[in-house]
Amino acid sequence: IDIPTREELVAYERNEVEIAEKLGCDWVVYQELNDLEAAVREAGENPEQAYESSCFSGTYVTGETINDPYFTKLHDLRNDTAKLKKLESTGSMQAGLPPGSHDGCENLSNDKS
Repeated sequence: IDIPTREELVAYERNEVEIAEKLGCDWVVYQELNDLEAAVREAGENPEQAYESSCFSGTYVTGETINDPYFTKLHDLRNDTAKLKKLESTGSMQAGLPPGSHDGCENLSNDKS
């Protein structure tokens, strides 16, 4: 799975108005995590069920703290420039497609970096 780094996400260093403009929509609304979990519980069969939502909250079930140095290291290894350098060094770039291309199914790029 090719997960973008923080800096490659459309919301990186943008406010709600800028995100909506970038996406071409009228507005963006963020839902509170507690409300999301409550809605999923209400719609589910087990209203007491807990959900693993660390990707939203940053609170991991292992108790491990994943902080900025960890994410900085991930960015250094996984950002588009690092991936391009790796592809160039191995000579495995696809002809005619942009770096990181998935046969034309491209992510919405963040041009802030």
